[in-house]
Amino acid sequence: MPTTSTSTIQRQANASVANLTDYDAALLNFSWHAAADELLDTFADGSLNITYNCIDRHAEGDRADKTALIFEQSNGEHEQYTFRDLKKLTNQFSNVLADLSVKKGDRVFVFLPTIPERYIAFLGILKLGAVAGTMFAAFQEDALLDRLGDSEASVIVTSPELYPRIKNIQDKLPALNQIIIVGRGQYVIPAGKGIISYNDAMDAASESFEPAHMQNDEYSYMLYTSGTTGKPKGIVHAHYDILQAMVTTKYVLDLRDSDIYWCTADIGWVTGVVYGTLGVWGLGGTNVIYEGRFSPENWYDVLEKHHVSVWYSAPTAIRMLMASATNPKSYDLHNLRHLASVGEPLNPEAIWWGLDVFGLAFHDTWWQTELGAIAVTNLPALDIKPGSMGKPLPGIEVAILDDAGNVLPDGEQGNLALRASTVSSLMKTVWGNPVKFDSYFKGEWYISGDSAVRDSDGYYWFIGRTDDLINTSGERVGPFEVESALVEHPAVVEAGVIGKPDKLRGEIIKAFVVLQDGIEPDEDMKHTLQQHVKHHLAGHAYPREIDFIDHLPKTRSGKIMRRVLKAQELGLPTGDTSTLESY
Repeated sequence: MPTTSTSTIQRQANASVANLTDYDAALLNFSWHAAADELLDTFADGSLNITYNCIDRHAEGDRADKTALIFEQSNGEHEQYTFRDLKKLTNQFSNVLADLSVKKGDRVFVFLPTIPERYIAFLGILKLGAVAGTMFAAFQEDALLDRLGDSEASVIVTSPELYPRIKNIQDKLPALNQIIIVGRGQYVIPAGKGIISYNDAMDAASESFEPAHMQNDEYSYMLYTSGTTGKPKGIVHAHYDILQAMVTTKYVLDLRDSDIYWCTADIGWVTGVVYGTLGVWGLGGTNVIYEGRFSPENWYDVLEKHHVSVWYSAPTAIRMLMASATNPKSYDLHNLRHLASVGEPLNPEAIWWGLDVFGLAFHDTWWQTELGAIAVTNLPALDIKPGSMGKPLPGIEVAILDDAGNVLPDGEQGNLALRASTVSSLMKTVWGNPVKFDSYFKGEWYISGDSAVRDSDGYYWFIGRTDDLINTSGERVGPFEVESALVEHPAVVEAGVIGKPDKLRGEIIKAFVVLQDGIEPDEDMKHTLQQHVKHHLAGHAYPREIDFIDHLPKTRSGKIMRRVLKAQELGLPTGDTSTLESY
């Protein structure tokens, strides 16, 4: 069993979820229909809208003046918004889009730093019935072109600082008609094709708007996720997918009405969408967002200053806190009562550290962009086996399958799979690529691409990816993207990229590069290539290690054999090389 500890941590004594304290009973009795009746508000015709459920219904009820959003700025100042405020602002933004002739189903992307307008725009898009796309502020021109071009986005919301990246590719995006510029403080609205001032448009917009009535399977948001080959794929979710977000926020993150909640994930990542936006506001919770960069001191300040009680973060960040000389016991963090992690497997040492410094264990959660919400998890109502993924969320059927699709017995490693019909928030399509969508499924099973094993107690244990996808600091990076960015540099002939295990980040990106004749393979060239990838792809997707080699291992058909590179890097057997060229 892949664990470094045989100890078990007893479930939280204060777990509040009465009907999930008996996990076995919950497995038998849970119903998505009953959960929907309990948690969702629908319109008279049976339709629904995500933003109505997240904002409007609270603004029209007892939570109207409850603080919904606390925005902690990098300079230490903060802003607060009530549900009443957010209803008005999202109404205005929906009207801004309607005045631009945006209609149901159109794609509108948000490319902003972590500011309230990012969330207002996202929810305003959904309220109108358009499809919302979010992107990291770190994305550079190539990454933006891939996503905006494939989705045929008609509008993008960005800032004066980020706009130049859009301007440089705008001529390659014929569908992009309007660019809404959000300015804060001292700023200048740039001159350019289709430019609109967010502030001016909002000032002119009506504060009244009727949310679009959406069917359960009508599209809501889309996120591009990397694969091992080809360009990033647009994973599309629907309005009904909010149900699993709310169920898991209630039962896994144990969010209560009195909590102050902080999910540290960027809204460019699915966790920031589902658990930094939909789940918390669906339940009417108070949500903290933080503009500043990571540092232990900054993060502990946010936790202390805003009396955060439920904290959802990433293993990489937790390990960075562990490695820091900053002592969390120097801060008043007594309000913390529930901790959870997401993005990559959480090592047992991090769980023991949480118990030591906070008196609380981090609860690891497993899911994917394609799944749309937590699926296998360490519920507050369950004992924790450190290093384990936990157990399936009640309502979801999980199994370990062999390559033929047969269910394997406990203790045998295989493909982690979920019965598709039991995952309420499962993606609805891959944008413009039905063949790719179909490839995720084997019969009635969704195949996750992860290898795992289940023990005799029903706990699941992550083994690794079954493909070449790299998970670095919780971000999925396709090797093909990085290879393509490297090859675009004139000094590079070809490149092969792998994920290399790393104690802090889970994996780092390592590149093997063949240079043009006459190019010096020195440290300056490594630095040049790293900066090139940062500039053309994204700040998190660059190779932290580069080796210069004479040629890459490839099959006779020309496919780079990354497994050979990885095996040689890690000192493992290379396996069958019968299809390789001479290497």
